[in-house]
Amino acid sequence: MTKSVKEEARKTTGRTEAVVDEVIGVEPSEPPALRMRDVFRSWWPLAASWLLMASEPTLIGAFVSRLPNADIHLAAWGGIVFPVALLVEAPIIMMLAASTVLSRDWASFVWLRRATTWSGIALTIVHALLAFTPLYDHVVVAAIGPPEEIIEAGRLGLRLLLPWSWAIADRRFHQGLLIAFGRSRSVGLGTAVRLVVTIGTLFACYLSGALSGIAVAGLAVSLGVIGEVIAARVSSRGVMRGPLREAVAPVDPLRLGRFVGFYLPLALTPLLTLATQPIGSASLSRMPDSLGALAIWPILNGLVFLSGAAGVAYNEVVVHLAGQRGARPVLRRFLMILAVGSSALLLLIAATPLLDAYFGGFSDLRDDQVEIVRRVLWFAIPMPALTALRSHLQGLLVHARRTRGVTEAVVVFLSVAVVVLVGGVYGQWDPSLAVILTALVLGSAAQCAWLGWRVRALG
Repeated sequence: MTKSVKEEARKTTGRTEAVVDEVIGVEPSEPPALRMRDVFRSWWPLAASWLLMASEPTLIGAFVSRLPNADIHLAAWGGIVFPVALLVEAPIIMMLAASTVLSRDWASFVWLRRATTWSGIALTIVHALLAFTPLYDHVVVAAIGPPEEIIEAGRLGLRLLLPWSWAIADRRFHQGLLIAFGRSRSVGLGTAVRLVVTIGTLFACYLSGALSGIAVAGLAVSLGVIGEVIAARVSSRGVMRGPLREAVAPVDPLRLGRFVGFYLPLALTPLLTLATQPIGSASLSRMPDSLGALAIWPILNGLVFLSGAAGVAYNEVVVHLAGQRGARPVLRRFLMILAVGSSALLLLIAATPLLDAYFGGFSDLRDDQVEIVRRVLWFAIPMPALTALRSHLQGLLVHARRTRGVTEAVVVFLSVAVVVLVGGVYGQWDPSLAVILTALVLGSAAQCAWLGWRVRALG
């Protein structure tokens, strides 16, 4: 008997047994309750992936800070290139959560893959228009108002990041498929590939001495994310050839109307959230010592992101596990450990000589820049805990397919953050980096409060 015939016979036998059990009144066995070890098993590969990915900005800052004209290229990267690239790709970021929920059968997977591909192409065209046409001057420069010294460096960096949006769309779609079928370890493996490619490119460019800091950063990030796409696709082949094709198609197949209703609020969420990146750059550009603040910002923001990366990973864990028996209290306990631990890590850096070792030694900032960081890092300490809480609450809403509340909460976040930033610009508050960190913390706290209210309505 061939392998395919055996598989079909096994599936037929399973369906027959299920029908017999139903006819004679046998109750199916109740699934086991969710345990902390189950949450940890699902979380740690994703957390490792996010930690590896969050280390990328830190590594880029460490290399660029050691190249000529470091302040200009760091400011261009953190003030123009990365904020704009993030904003352009924002509508596709939540494809990870969407794929985790929807890529459960072959027909839905194929439909969603097509939608992802076309979305990635559309966003790449937008990126190209901003990077290669006069829209760079009329839109990007006009909106951010950066110091004159960093404008051309920003243009070059944005051009080198052209593959970014499509690559992010494709790899997050395939990573969602892996998570949906319990292959989250492969997500971390893909991110490790990305980090290896990024570090290899950074070292090669640094040793050659032939490229500017912004060119080194743009090239390394682009090649790294392309490497991650390849890894995600290779890892997904086993799922596509096996369990995905065997999955039972849903009664209500995935179609455009259903997908738009589910995904549009999710797409608006990172779009509005990441709008704070260029808005923050525009605010720093209009406050005291704009060039100095913009040069420090990518390294400071990189550390804050790194300390909260494990909390970001919790979103997909909650989406995946919230439907299991007894999940709510277990997920809450895990959240408490995650929130306290991640903010405690940032507090440890702020209160000990680790700050000098990280910013002065590893990141190679000047003494005067390290002193500025020493004054403002305290404002960011609640941020990692708020990130974990936000991921937990968002995950519950996405699992329940009540994504409208997620978008509403982001509007609250953006409103509060913009009010603080406008106040900082109007009052010319100094240090300006404390203003942007305060805006992010207060906005995130308001966002979590709104999400909590929406989750309570679920019952």
